[in-house]
Amino acid sequence: MSSSAIPKLLNVNEAAERLGLSVSYLNKARLTGGGPSFVKLGARVAYDPADLVAWLDGQKRHSTSEYGAVS
Repeated sequence: MSSSAIPKLLNVNEAAERLGLSVSYLNKARLTGGGPSFVKLGARVAYDPADLVAWLDGQKRHSTSEYGAVS
């Protein structure tokens, strides 16, 4: 894999901004496992933009009664 094939990873602030969420929400979601996939590089946490899109797709619902159910 060439270095040009590696996506630019986003830090927590960038990912939160891109998703329209707070940094606090992403931090808590990492603890509970309810947020997007992330990469841990030493002390650094990073997000692949493709994982953010995949997570958003998984949050889609057709009804409020679908809470917690994956469509």
